[in-house]
Amino acid sequence: MGGSIDHERLQMLKFNAYAADTVRELERPLLDDGVPLMRMAAAAAAHEAERMLDSQAVALEDANVVVLAGAGDNGGDGLFAAAQLADDDAQVTVVAVERALHDDGFAAFAHSGGHVLVLDPEAEIPGCVSGFSAGEAGERLRVAVELANHADLIVDAMTGIGVSGALHGIAATLASALLDSWSPDGGSDAATAQTQANDRPLILAVDTPSGIGVDDGTVPGPCLPADRTVMFGALKPCAMLPPASYACGKVTLVDFGFDIDEAEPAAEMMDADLASSSILVPSVRDMKYTRGVVGLVTGSTRYPGAAVLGSCAAAKSGIGMVRYMGPQRAQDLVLHALPEAVIGKGHVNAWVVGSGVPASADTADGEDIQRETITRLLAHYARTDEDKPQGEDSPTPDAHPDAMPPIVVDAGALDLLPARVPANVVITPHAGELAWLLTRLDTAANGAVDARQVATAPMHYARLAHQLTGATVVLKGAVSIIAGTDPYDSDRTRVLLCGRAPAWLGTAGAGDVLAGIIGALLAQSDVTESSDDAAIADTVAAAVYVHGLAAAIASHSTQCGWDAPEIYGVSERGARRDAGEPIIASDVVRAIPRAIAELIG
Repeated sequence: MGGSIDHERLQMLKFNAYAADTVRELERPLLDDGVPLMRMAAAAAAHEAERMLDSQAVALEDANVVVLAGAGDNGGDGLFAAAQLADDDAQVTVVAVERALHDDGFAAFAHSGGHVLVLDPEAEIPGCVSGFSAGEAGERLRVAVELANHADLIVDAMTGIGVSGALHGIAATLASALLDSWSPDGGSDAATAQTQANDRPLILAVDTPSGIGVDDGTVPGPCLPADRTVMFGALKPCAMLPPASYACGKVTLVDFGFDIDEAEPAAEMMDADLASSSILVPSVRDMKYTRGVVGLVTGSTRYPGAAVLGSCAAAKSGIGMVRYMGPQRAQDLVLHALPEAVIGKGHVNAWVVGSGVPASADTADGEDIQRETITRLLAHYARTDEDKPQGEDSPTPDAHPDAMPPIVVDAGALDLLPARVPANVVITPHAGELAWLLTRLDTAANGAVDARQVATAPMHYARLAHQLTGATVVLKGAVSIIAGTDPYDSDRTRVLLCGRAPAWLGTAGAGDVLAGIIGALLAQSDVTESSDDAAIADTVAAAVYVHGLAAAIASHSTQCGWDAPEIYGVSERGARRDAGEPIIASDVVRAIPRAIAELIG
């Protein structure tokens, strides 16, 4: 723990997350060898607690700390940390939320002279009162809430990675009571509760905040939003996936030396190193065709700006040519903004369709020409049960869907998506669009899906969309989720994440810009003949990263949807995040070349 870590391992620790079962497998050899992981975890937790108190100018000897402890190993970590803090003269109270406490951890805390408040009348904790009435149990709960609210720091050690689902019992009651005391509306929404940080004590979560979905990133019930989480051994998916990632706050990862080289991550966060590998740097022998050509069927008479944004974004992302197909008004605007564009059909290495094209419900008379063109094009990508072309009625009956150029299906084209397509079809919905698509495709199996459901379990629904359609899915958000084919197991969905963008990117036209960047990077990938299913997911994630980085450059913002963890004993405290300034989608387009230069420089 601590010390020097080589760059490759550092990248794996910071940008890969592992499921709870995998983490238990990784820690088993160390436990079998007698490595004192709990003591190491507790020492790190106590150190992080001291850092947090110091950040508020609270001396340890003046600090009032409340530790919420469960009965398992996570509670043991909290108890050993509590003992260390008490030994260093902090005033520490442990609130026991279950009938027992970790034996060795409790013994260490008792030896330090700390106080324990028991909430369960049926508790069996040595030296602690039990068997009290329901009325006294209610009074003890009130006292626990009051103690926590008057604390300088709350340490959440109620549950760990061995628990799934929502909090229950006394832990749930206590968490709900605390949330209610911090807000008139109460509520367990992690992002909302996190914004109430000024109205509550600091919170340090031990390994993971109690009550979140460790593997799926959900928040299924009441959850205490941490200002900082000290996570042990390896990142868990909840540290990356919203909404649980919002409840984690800043993450400090304690490296136990797990052998992660062969471990399969549950989720991978895109970083600058990975993004740069998907950008084609031209050689002196290249020309416009060898650098990639993107064809766009975007925009409409009603929404011509989408055609301009997508075409310009593609052109500035390193390709050799843009071909545009659309109505006259959109053609005129594209040529005005991008005189290099070529109008009409021709050879392309990737397609972008749907941006600014009205969906079926919004189509007016005379505005369906783009939809007709996209429908004919997407028919080339439709798979039958035999995984072959559609037959004599297909526009090109001899073209196999897998042999078609990659295609980005955005916005108004999503409702034209065939039922089954190969992974070279990339769909780019936001939560509402994905909900609508899933409802259309999977009504019989799961019923209607709404945007709220997608927002509360985004990884689940992104994976479901990939499994149902076969497409590579980009679920757009503060942390975008890319679900695609796993290179080692075609029956498994690979999940890539990207949280590089500042909040200012939530602006009209930003999705049109993203579609253009994705198309450009896929066109380059097709030129280099590396557009297999796994490479497509990597390339798409890289494009999302470029999009976010360009937004950060344009807005002069250092804010991100996701921050990499600090590594305990190795990396310094994270830099201050500056919000920057407002931007529009055109600003992002202009910043794309600088973003690419930064990545390949």
